[in-house]
Amino acid sequence: MFKPVILAALCLGMAACRPAAPVQPVDTIVDLPSNGDQAGALSGGPPPAAPVKAATLESGNWPVVEVSSGEAFVSCAAEPEEGDPGHALHDLSYASVSTLVRPCIKTGIVRLRYQGKIATDFTALVERVAHIAERLRIETRILDLDSSGGHVEDAMKAGDAIGATRWLLWVREDAICHSACVLILAAGDDRRIAGKVGIHRMIRVDSIANTRAEVSQELREVYAQMKDYLERNGAAVAVADLMMTVPNRKLRLLARNELEEYGLDGANAVQDDLERIRLTRKCGEDFVGRKDEFTRVFERECVRPDTAPEQVDACGLALRADYGFPDGKCPIESPLSQHDNAGTRPSDQSGHE
Repeated sequence: MFKPVILAALCLGMAACRPAAPVQPVDTIVDLPSNGDQAGALSGGPPPAAPVKAATLESGNWPVVEVSSGEAFVSCAAEPEEGDPGHALHDLSYASVSTLVRPCIKTGIVRLRYQGKIATDFTALVERVAHIAERLRIETRILDLDSSGGHVEDAMKAGDAIGATRWLLWVREDAICHSACVLILAAGDDRRIAGKVGIHRMIRVDSIANTRAEVSQELREVYAQMKDYLERNGAAVAVADLMMTVPNRKLRLLARNELEEYGLDGANAVQDDLERIRLTRKCGEDFVGRKDEFTRVFERECVRPDTAPEQVDACGLALRADYGFPDGKCPIESPLSQHDNAGTRPSDQSGHE
C-alpha cells in the first residue's frame, strides 16, 4: 500500500526539506538567446503521445521509447553526490528501467534527474520510472528538473502523469525551469525551487495566422486546456494569463513570492487536501490532529539549518512518543515510521526481466 504522505520519510528528518535558498535578485524580464532554442512555449506540431495504459505497464511489454530530448539519470539518494548525477538512462524498456530503479529498494528513494526539453519521451520517462517505483514500493520519488521548456501539450500530459504518480519536484540552484517546464511544476506533490523559473508566450509550430485575431484564435483552445490543467493541479490560472503577456523572445522570471502565490512552490494545495482526507478516513481525526501538532513542534524544535540529519531524526524520535506515535492503528503513517521498518522493504516479485 502506498504511503499516504509520500515525503514523510524525506521531510521529517532530512536537511533536504529545509526551505530552499532564496533566488538571487534578477531582472524581471530578460532577453533570450538569439539562437531560438528557448523562443516561446511551443504548441501544435506532432500530437503528444497518449499515456501508456495501465494494463500495458503491468504487462512489461512496453512500446519502444528512447530518451532523445535530453539526458536522464537515476540514483537512490535524495542528494546527488558531487560530480555524479547517477546512472544514465537511455532505453526506456522494462528491463533497463527496472535494472536502475531496483537498487533503490534499499534507500526507499528514487531520484530521477532530467536535463533537456519537455517532449513525449519525457512523459514516458516519468511514467515508467514511477511504475517500477510503485511496483517495488519505493515511496519517495524525486524529479530534478533542468529544462528550458518544450511543447505545452506534452508538458500537460507529463504533468498529469506526475500528478498521478507522486513526485517531489526540485529545481536546484544550478538549474532552470522555463517556458512549458513551469506547467510541470504545477503537478508535483511538493516543489523545492532554488533555480530560476520563467514564463513567456506560446507560439504555434504550424501557424498560418496573418493577423493578431488569427494568432489568438489558434491559441485559444490550448490556452483553455492550460487553464483547466492549472486549476485541477491547484495552481493559479493567472499563470496562463501572465504567460500570454510576455513576448516569446523574452522571459518573465518569477520571484519567490510569486512562485508561492501561484501555487508553484512548496506543498501542492490540492494534494495536501487529498492526503488529509485519505488520512482522516483511514486513521481518524484524532490521529491527524496529533500528527499536525507533532509536525509543528518538530519543525520548530528539531529542524534547524545547522543540525545534521541524524540529529534531526534523533530529536524527532524522542519527541514523537509525547504525541502517541508510532500509532497502533496506523504505524506506517506515523511520523518517522521509516525508522521502525528499516530493512523490511520488499523485493521485486514481478518476474519481468
